[in-house]
Amino acid sequence: MRSMTTAQTSLGATLRVWRERLSPAEVGLPSGWSRRAVGLRREELADLAGLSVDYVVRLEQGRATTPSGQVVAALARALQLTRVERNHLYRLAGLQPPGDRVISDHISPGVQRLLTRLGEVAVAVFAADWHLVWWNRGWAALLGDPSDVAPVQRSLVSARFPIPGSSGRVEAWPVRSEDPDATDRAIVADLRRASARYPDDRRLADLLRRTIEGNSHFAQLWRAGAVGEHAEDRKTIEHPAVGEITVDCDVLYAGDTDLKIVALTAPSGSEDASKLELARIAAFAHAQ
Repeated sequence: MRSMTTAQTSLGATLRVWRERLSPAEVGLPSGWSRRAVGLRREELADLAGLSVDYVVRLEQGRATTPSGQVVAALARALQLTRVERNHLYRLAGLQPPGDRVISDHISPGVQRLLTRLGEVAVAVFAADWHLVWWNRGWAALLGDPSDVAPVQRSLVSARFPIPGSSGRVEAWPVRSEDPDATDRAIVADLRRASARYPDDRRLADLLRRTIEGNSHFAQLWRAGAVGEHAEDRKTIEHPAVGEITVDCDVLYAGDTDLKIVALTAPSGSEDASKLELARIAAFAHAQ
């Protein structure tokens, strides 16, 4: 039988403590008038982390004790853990915390607060290998809900450079760049930079191997040897409810982990801004 101290410091107990200390407002959720739960509800944490409620319950009750690294990373983001807390969570799960030579999917509490204060702006966060790790309701309304895509398939690279027989994607609806060749070159160059900075990252290495072997356009750009970063672009989204929406796509870099904050906006008062609002309304109506 486990001692009381062990039970109080277990993976499940630690998750519960961290869940209960986080308010709905801190993650951009309405507080409501009558909340019996302290902090976040289990279903709210599950939704934020992209997990089932049943799995969160089993984790907290100690019936699931060996979550994958991907699950731990998702929980750390949803709970807005510091780097030290994130590393502790990995160790409680029996995993080695990511090192400096491995890509981090972690979003710091400060960046999380910034993201929640952006309101209805369509925003998503990608890791150094362009793997989607976070998005808000505005992003889902504009591009389709990434929750409908398996986490392992949420790759902008796989969406941009498809491989025959592969279903990896990010965008659910067609997206066109004003200068697609420049966008492709920037993504490939950014990946080359990441490959040098994170030489021990298996996810990145596997992505590069698969895409070089399976997509001739990517292979050609990779052989060109450019090194650089993705910055800004203008995109047109073929939205199924409101038609074409043209947006400015800006990429901001957060901290020293090469996280990329991608924001999609339109000039205030423009027809495209009105269409963005209609897209949000349509997504809300569909969810009801």
